[in-house]
Amino acid sequence: MPEIAAEQDHVNVLYARLDALREEAAAALARGHAPDVWQAEVARLAAVEDGLCFGRLDLTGGRRVHIGRLGLFEKDEALLVDWRAPAARPFYTATAAEPGEVVRRRRITTRGRTVVAVDDELLDPDGPSDGLVGEAALLAAVTAERTGRMRDIVTTLQAEQDRIIRDDARGVLVVEGGPGTGKTAVALHRVAYLLYTHEHLRTRGVLVIGPSRVFLDYIGQVLPGLGENRVVTATVPDLLPGVAVTRADSAAEAARKGRADMASRLAEAVRATVRVPEEPVDVEFEQQVLRLDPAVVRRAVRKARETGLPHNQAREVFHRAVVTTLTGELVDRMEAVAFTETGEALDGGSADGRLGEAELQALAAAGVVLGPDEDDGPRALLDELDRQALRTALLGDAGVRDVLDELWPPLAPAEVVEGPWSAADVPLLDEAAALIGESVPVFGYVVVDEAQELSEMDWRMLVRRCPSRSMTIVGDPAQTGSAAGAASWDRVPRPHRLAELTVSYRTPVEIMEVAAELLATHHPELRPPVSVRASGKPPWRQAAADVPGVLAELVDEHTEGQVAIIAPETRELAAALSLSVPPDLTAKVVLLTPAEAKGLEFDSVVIADPAAVLAAGPHGPNDLYVAMTRATQRLGVVHPGPVPRELRSLTERRVSSRRS
Repeated sequence: MPEIAAEQDHVNVLYARLDALREEAAAALARGHAPDVWQAEVARLAAVEDGLCFGRLDLTGGRRVHIGRLGLFEKDEALLVDWRAPAARPFYTATAAEPGEVVRRRRITTRGRTVVAVDDELLDPDGPSDGLVGEAALLAAVTAERTGRMRDIVTTLQAEQDRIIRDDARGVLVVEGGPGTGKTAVALHRVAYLLYTHEHLRTRGVLVIGPSRVFLDYIGQVLPGLGENRVVTATVPDLLPGVAVTRADSAAEAARKGRADMASRLAEAVRATVRVPEEPVDVEFEQQVLRLDPAVVRRAVRKARETGLPHNQAREVFHRAVVTTLTGELVDRMEAVAFTETGEALDGGSADGRLGEAELQALAAAGVVLGPDEDDGPRALLDELDRQALRTALLGDAGVRDVLDELWPPLAPAEVVEGPWSAADVPLLDEAAALIGESVPVFGYVVVDEAQELSEMDWRMLVRRCPSRSMTIVGDPAQTGSAAGAASWDRVPRPHRLAELTVSYRTPVEIMEVAAELLATHHPELRPPVSVRASGKPPWRQAAADVPGVLAELVDEHTEGQVAIIAPETRELAAALSLSVPPDLTAKVVLLTPAEAKGLEFDSVVIADPAAVLAAGPHGPNDLYVAMTRATQRLGVVHPGPVPRELRSLTERRVSSRRS
């Protein structure tokens, strides 16, 4: 086809330029000049290999602009325009009603470095129609078979999504959208756009939070494919790398630990480690016994807490305050000698006022050395430098510090929140670390995906890592599965702006109609997104006493695309079906729980035992809603008992089990 051949010629030029840039970057790296910079550039250029060029704009006046994953130039000529550049925006926003300067929009599909298809859309009805080829690119993208890795939607962004991606306002942006509306893709593309338009974010860092490692692996290639490598991806537990999560909480316990009042309870637990004695405490220092009065300790505690410093830093203030008092007592002893009625010195000094052996040892310990004529009577012997040396000696004395540590002990987070730990304990440990005074990495921008899953304590943890509160937050309250999760955006950092995605590009009409019935039953206040396509394949249900047998038969019969089996518990099924746990997202058949399936998509989905999913926790209906809306083509349900009333409208299908 001539049009494909013409685009191939231009794509060849682009890859030649890309190869030249790679050679330059590799040579600079080999010379050892700014290795971090050039290593990042080598990685950036490698990441855009696939789908380097994906579009073309034909503009009024005969101008043409090719759009791609990064900008490429030859001298002053733009060979390829970065999709984030202002010149590329009409590729996503131009419509037949408002075409602007766009006459034709062309989407270019490549496999490797070969152009395999072009798809044209004529926006100007009076424009030239010669050479128009292709079909609707958006529907081609959403019906393409899944690969186990998220496909970026940079080639098919719609105006609704593009407005959010290019929203340049600062602060917190909340993006709410139902299944298949592109929330994740929008959030990641927004990060790429902000990094392109705000260079300072590259040095301040960007953090992307996801609900699971499975999900993060799924989206792992999106940002590198958009030309961005310097982004940290993590789950909430990953933010404390030294913490091993070894147990799971009950739903009630997870909800309790996630409430905001845990912060004040932890603060009180830290405060309670500080002790004011009821009786005077003896402090030994260089063969002398000093008396520490409770009132002195009380004043020192008050002084330390008035600073507002975290526990371990305030502890040093407390130590210095107490030692200052002890120093004064010791100095008084050294500079004055008390006598009995018989004239004998009570403190070991001589009757003529000279310092005794204990005083001389204490001074020597503090580094104060008296000259031969300096201890010849009761007078002010110590200046401020001597007193400071004595304070330093007291602070450095092991016995003195042991006494002080009993009153105000040093703390570690694990001493406040004792293990073994669950995922819900991680934000509690982080809160304890903040109360104690441990520092954390801080980012200039944070993206939170599946944000409805976060507890109030999770949010406190994230805000500490983004004090600027520059965030993009995406989620759907109808999909909340965590017992500590949210039903609204009330707990999101304020002030925030809300944007909504209302169109589902993934979920076919046939599946969304059934999912909408489930949503209406349990969340009548929420509206599902509007699907834009039909698959022609009605969802089905099958009663089966032998669920593993039926599933095995279905897996053997499945030949089209990737299929996911979603079940409330996966280990027994994994053994019966010889599938991996944790799941391998690149396999043709994937076994997951509803929580693991969150944010993912597959060609076909089979839900095993939906009644058990509904009964698994307080958000069982939400989990079932998530499971039902992962499919791009086909949905089936296998149920060992009566079908839940929410799924009675599914078409009944009889499948015989090989094991029956």
